[in-house]
Amino acid sequence: MSKLISFTDMGLYCKQGNFYIDPWKPVEFAIITHGHSDHARPGHQHYLCHTLTKPILQLRLGQNNYQTLEWNETIFVNGVKISLHPAGHIIGSSQVRIEYKGEVWVFTGDYKTEDDGISGQYEAIRCNTFITESTFGLPIYKWKTQQEIYGNIQDWVLQNQQDDKASVLIAYSLGKAQRLMDAVKNITDTVYVHGAIYNMQQLLDEMGYNFVQVKRISSGTTKQELKNAIVIAPPSADGTPWMKKLNPYRLGICSGWMQVRGNVRRRNADIGFALSDHCDWEGLLSSITATGAENVYVTHGFQSVLSKYLNEQGIAAWEVKTQYGAEDDEQPVTDHANSTEP
Repeated sequence: MSKLISFTDMGLYCKQGNFYIDPWKPVEFAIITHGHSDHARPGHQHYLCHTLTKPILQLRLGQNNYQTLEWNETIFVNGVKISLHPAGHIIGSSQVRIEYKGEVWVFTGDYKTEDDGISGQYEAIRCNTFITESTFGLPIYKWKTQQEIYGNIQDWVLQNQQDDKASVLIAYSLGKAQRLMDAVKNITDTVYVHGAIYNMQQLLDEMGYNFVQVKRISSGTTKQELKNAIVIAPPSADGTPWMKKLNPYRLGICSGWMQVRGNVRRRNADIGFALSDHCDWEGLLSSITATGAENVYVTHGFQSVLSKYLNEQGIAAWEVKTQYGAEDDEQPVTDHANSTEP
């Protein structure tokens, strides 16, 4: 078996094709799985990404040499066949499939298996070697359906409005915020947002991702406007003076980490919604099984737990250290086990 991807100090490298996937240091040719900053970094000479990811990269990284592919479209780079496939994580997020001399490797980036109606339906790709994240790679993480979580959010908002309180939902600006707008569109025409979310949503509105009317909270926003309002803010706003303008309000944290009740208390929140843009434990296992891969590399998250479990099930698995998982509110818990690979 040839090794199509090596794990270097620059990032994931394909020697046969002379390109990198989601590298964390500047390189000549980078394939980018999605627009979160831990996977999409500045300084590369050439970027290859999904069509929907390009505008996001342009907003975040500026004008660069971008090349785009649709899902399931193929190109060849130095004899290596490359295609992108839905990862279901955020808008435009893609898995990278590479093939050389009959051998197939797949890198997931970040992914989730439940179709959120926004990010594209995750597609299981048959391969020899599979590289998977493990952000929520523990059996305790088992998500409710999106429909159930949306219903819980709506009920919470309506109760807050009866109690004359605003509903403040903490969620990352790219991914989670759009799902929240989708969640509340049946109970409101307008949401108020922090500037970081507003700027991203302006771009996504232009791309056709319109959910509700979005108003930016500014110095001119009145207390009357915010009374009983639905507000979406990024994790960076939580606990800052910016929040004072929203009083009286109740605070809801939207993150997979809210599956553990103690995390709601530690965040000083009124409620937690375990709404995640990543796979739960069962999603990880079912995805890995569906690939038929003989070899699995486990990246950021609970690498040691997931890789050990896979080895016990007869699937050869190794831990890999990367620099992923450092952007949104779902940063994985650090796994200090030593990295090993064949």
